Amino acid sequence: MKIFGSITALITPFLNGEVDEDAFVKLVQRQVKAGTHGLVPVGTTGESATLSHDEHRRVVRLCKESAGGNIPVIAGAGSNSTREAIGLAHFAEEIGVDAILAVTGYYNKPSQEGLIAHFTKLHNETSLPIILYNVPGRTIANMSVETVATLGELPRIIGIKDATGDLARVASQRIASRHRNGNDDFIQISGEDITAAGFNAMGGTGCISVASNVAPELCAALQNACLAGDYETARKHQDRLAPLADALFSDVSPGPAKYALSLMGLCKEDLRLPLVPCNEHARTLVRSALKGLELID
Repeated sequence: MKIFGSITALITPFLNGEVDEDAFVKLVQRQVKAGTHGLVPVGTTGESATLSHDEHRRVVRLCKESAGGNIPVIAGAGSNSTREAIGLAHFAEEIGVDAILAVTGYYNKPSQEGLIAHFTKLHNETSLPIILYNVPGRTIANMSVETVATLGELPRIIGIKDATGDLARVASQRIASRHRNGNDDFIQISGEDITAAGFNAMGGTGCISVASNVAPELCAALQNACLAGDYETARKHQDRLAPLADALFSDVSPGPAKYALSLMGLCKEDLRLPLVPCNEHARTLVRSALKGLELID
């Protein structure tokens, strides 16, 4: 399956301290029905850092089964341990997901040479397409444009989720990849909802989105407009989504997203420590954004 458009970075709902499997399945089915183009379970938004390996595997399996082959599933398989990342990727292979999303090594603070070695080993010891995930605000380890281009030479490293917020990197990464590989096949996907339309205008092909947990139809409509080259419509959708995007990152994500979904009756807002429910300022912004989109009364 091609990877493009509105790709939801799924939350992992909890109930009484455990993964709420019933709520998760319903959330996945809601995404498919809404026209979402792809799903990412157990990424940052899915609180993967506090899931056990058994829970991680269970959530990926539930997502794959619940999506029913209708849209691509890109399983989070990142870790600050290369060995652990390979193990998570092997499970994703076994159950037949479409690709994996692999974050740069957090906490360890690897050099560019370390990042190249990490992703090269992950590539060489696995068989699925790999999307790099650069989110220096969370990991500190920022992949340089040259590192991205170097890794893009590997045949199954097919693209990057760029959550740097730097739109200039879209052009720089495309030029560097073309210089290295002689084509424009390297996929670039925004990791920030507020830059979704602008990122695509610079040459991106989608967004791995937190907002689409809450407003999947509108996020899909924005991406469909971009894919059709209709940026006037895309900007209108972006403007409607902007208050929601701001609200969902007004406190540590995914706290505001879980609060929004709880107001909509879709799951509890439970998080795992050290994350706690979002503050009152964020709650006010979330309620206002949901009312503006007519998602709650």
